Order: sequence, then C-alpha cells, then structure tokens
Amino acid sequence: MLIRLIAKYLKPYWRPSLWVLILTLVQTFGSLWLPSLTADIFNEGVAKGDSAKVWEFGSKMIWLSIGMGIVAVVTTYFASRVATSFGRDLRGDIFKKVMSFSSAELDSFGTASLITRNTNDVQQVQMLMTVGLTVLLSAPITLIGGVIMAVRHNAQLSLLTVVAIPLMLLVIGITMSIAIPQFRIVQKRIDRINAVFREQITGLRVIRAFVRENVEAERFDKANADLRDTQLRINRVMTIGFPTLGFILNMSTVGVIWFGAHLIADDKMQIGDLTAFISYLMQILISVMMATMTMIMVPRAAASGERIKAVLDVNPAISDPAVAQHVEATGSVEFKNVSFNYPGAELSVLHGISFKTTPGTTTAIVGSTGCGKTTLVNLMVRFFDVSSGQVLVNGIDVHMQSLNDLWDHVGLVPQRAYLFKGTVRDNVRFGAQNASDDEVIAALKIAQAWDFVQELDGVLDAVIEQGGSNLSGGQRQRLAIARAVAKRPAIYIFDDSFSALDATTDARLRSALAKETSRASRIVVAQRISTVLQAEQIIVLDQGSIAGIGTHDHLLNTCEAYREIVGSQLEVN
Repeated sequence: MLIRLIAKYLKPYWRPSLWVLILTLVQTFGSLWLPSLTADIFNEGVAKGDSAKVWEFGSKMIWLSIGMGIVAVVTTYFASRVATSFGRDLRGDIFKKVMSFSSAELDSFGTASLITRNTNDVQQVQMLMTVGLTVLLSAPITLIGGVIMAVRHNAQLSLLTVVAIPLMLLVIGITMSIAIPQFRIVQKRIDRINAVFREQITGLRVIRAFVRENVEAERFDKANADLRDTQLRINRVMTIGFPTLGFILNMSTVGVIWFGAHLIADDKMQIGDLTAFISYLMQILISVMMATMTMIMVPRAAASGERIKAVLDVNPAISDPAVAQHVEATGSVEFKNVSFNYPGAELSVLHGISFKTTPGTTTAIVGSTGCGKTTLVNLMVRFFDVSSGQVLVNGIDVHMQSLNDLWDHVGLVPQRAYLFKGTVRDNVRFGAQNASDDEVIAALKIAQAWDFVQELDGVLDAVIEQGGSNLSGGQRQRLAIARAVAKRPAIYIFDDSFSALDATTDARLRSALAKETSRASRIVVAQRISTVLQAEQIIVLDQGSIAGIGTHDHLLNTCEAYREIVGSQLEVN
C-alpha cells in the first residue's frame, strides 16, 4: 500500500527523481574509488619512496572529494525538493477528500484522527521519501560495489563479509519484526492525545466551571503515558539492535586487521591493499547500518500510509450526480414523504415528512428538543441523504443537482454560529467574496450587528478570533446572520439562530429580514414561539412526524402539540 501511494505521488516528479538516482550513483562510485587511491598511495608511493606518486594520487583524492561534496549538495537539494512537493500534493489531496466527506464520514474518522493523518502521518511518509531517495539508493550500490572491490583487493579476507553481513541482517530482521506492530500503535496513541487535548481546549470553560481540571489532567496524563510506554518499548528494541550491529562491525574490523597482518607478514598482501580493504569493509557494513536506520522509518511510514490511504480511498456517500441538472433559483423547498435514519440506527429520526415552502414567505419549524428539526434542515442542504422519499430544492431533486449549485442557492445560519479568524469584513464576505464595504455594512444593519461593530476597534477591520471567541453569543449569531444576508441567496435557513438575542433585537431583526429578503424563502428553526408568530407557515414536529401545519392561530385551534409548546412557554414567562 505504501509503495503504491509513493509511486502515485512521485510520478509527476520523475525527472528530478531520476537526477537524484544519477547523482547518487556518481557519488557512490566516487566513494568506492577513494580507498583504491589510498591503496595506490601506499603501494606505489610510500612503499617505493616515490613522492611524485604520492602527490599524483593525493591530488586525485582531493579533486574527487571536492567533486563528491558538490554532487552531495545537489543530490540533497533535488531529494528535498521532490519530498516536500510530494508532501504538499498528498496533504492537498487529503484536504480535498475530507472537504467532500458527509457528516457520517467525518464522524467515522473523527476530527482528531483526520488532523493527525494530514499532519503527522504525511510527515512520516515525507521523511521516508527524503531519506529514501538518498540512503536507500546509495546503500545497496555501496554494498554491492564494496563487495566487488573488496574481493578485487583480497578474496580471502572477503570471506569475513560472508559471516558479518548475514549476522547483521538477522539482527535487523528480529528488530523489525518486534518494532513494526508498535509503530502502528504509536499513530493511534497520537490520535488519542490529539482528541483529548482538542476536547479539553474546546471545553475549557466547562471544565473550569465544574472544577474538573484535575480529572481532565489525569485523562491527558493517561493518554500521554500510553504514548510514552509504546515509544519506550520501541526504543528498548533499538537499544539492543544498534549496539549489536556496532559490535558486529567492530569485530569484523578486528578480524580483518588480524588476518590481514598475517597475510602481510607472509608477503601475500600489501599494506595499501589492507588499508583499502578495511575502508571497503567499513563502507559495506556502514551501508547495511544506514539502510537499517532508514528501514526503521519504513514500518511507521507504512502504518501512516495505510491511514492516509484509508482517507483517500473513501467514496463519499454524498457526491455530485454523473450528469447534474441546471437549476434556476426559484427559492422553493418541498419534502415528499421523507424518512430518515442515521447510519447504523434502527429507528427513524424523521418519517413521512411532506410540506412545501413558497418564495417570499417564512416557514417556521418548531418542536420539542430532539424531535428532528436540525436533521430536517440538514436534509435540505444535503448534509445527509434521505432514507426514503424526495427533497426538492428549486423544484429539482437535490440528488440531481451539483452540490456547489445547491449550496450556492442556500444561505445557512447553523445552530452553532461559527466565525473564522480574520476581520469582521472577512467573515461577512465569506459567502460573497466580491461584496463591497457598503454591501457588508448593509448586511450588518439588517442583522442588527452594525451598532456593536461600530464600537469595535477597527470597525470592519476589527479582529475576530477563531470561533468568534472574543465576541458574545448574540454578537456571533448576528455576524453569522449578516454573512448569510450578504450572500443574497434564494433560500435562507436559520437553524435556531435567534436563541441568543433579546426579544427586542429578535423582533427588529425579523422585521428587517422580511423586508430585505421579500423574494426569498425563509426557513426558521426556533424554540421560542415569539420568533415564529408572524410566519406564514408553521410546521410542528413531534417525535419525527409532522403534528400540524398552519399559521399560529390555526395551530392553536387544531394542534395539541403546538398548544402544549405555547402553554409551556407562557407558564415560564
């Protein structure tokens, strides 16, 4: 899986990758040539007292070393360029894929896990690419070339490599077999830390309000300790494996010097050849160790690759049709005998829902908590697909429209008013990028937000923190409403978007909306009856079914569920 992933994203960069391969070959051949030049200095120069030969071969070594240094810099440049481009493309595709997910798919992975997959997991694969383009290419070439050159200098001493290399490979194999499962666990532990930490930051006020700091600290410590313990298990394996490899390397060097000294004493080998042989032996064994160090990264990168591939291989349940129909923005919404149940749930959240909205009117949706009001809204904008029945927006089934067209005709103010880090202007223009300052101000006035915006430092350039954390709940709601108004859509959907407003502001806002959006459909999900009194159509939901449809006066006379809602709020008041 990792190989297929790398091959796919490496394909656009095959030319610089080819240059890395060529330059690595040049650099490796140069490093294999250096010990032979050292042997020539000893055999042809020092042993014979010929200083000219010493200078001749010495100058070759200097120029070769300079050339190899230049080649190494260029190789590293190209390898880094390929690896960073690879990481950029991979992160971009993960982001695009996640943006196409439905709510069900987002929930199946979890926010924390998706963040980890697009950051830490991509980084693991990218690091393998950076090292792999250089070390993994040079190590086998050095190993093969070093063996050939060592045999060329002395075949008898080369027999030592027949013992040393298999021993090193055995140690590597045992180390990897233990480490690979642990690397997979590490990524899951990182997911857990991200999830806990993100939850604690988001719910910091609640944690403090209920004096749960110590409990949450213990929960984070548990997740942190789990990651530490897993990493320690891996490190223990490595602390045994690498010293063992070093011991094999050192003992091989001792063996070569021991037997080489006897061959020199018997006049069967020159001292220069022994020096070169030791260099080649070191190159051979170090190449094996370098490959091992790189291979340590492979299991973790493989685990990360599987997690990345799991995201990229998802076929979103909600996607554009093969042939999308062109849509005229009429502003109508119609439900035809719609039922819906969440994936994996046995009971339906909504069943038998049928109604129609008329452009230029307000349709209110009321009902007790958990009766399916927000779910109904989510079906309109196709955040979920119906289990049965049809949802028609602008007169066409939502399944036959492209998602961009559908969302382009809808201005949604969600139940939780979320603002982005930036300025007031940026947030209002989020749905209408070309809106002028005058249009932004007009939208703020309709949303009853202009009064408090004028008091902010910078007015339209006032800084909004992530999530609107530097504003009150009512201010966030009004800016979210202004964002929808600036878009000028054919359909407005307000999902319990007036709950944080006082009664006076609520009334002024609804009056301004009715005047400025007179040709659009307005769908309002509300808890307060005062918010929906003037709606041309009120839909009463009760346990996932429509208990009544009509005006306020009509429902008071015909719908028991509506009378109970009105009565309960009057009692509270």
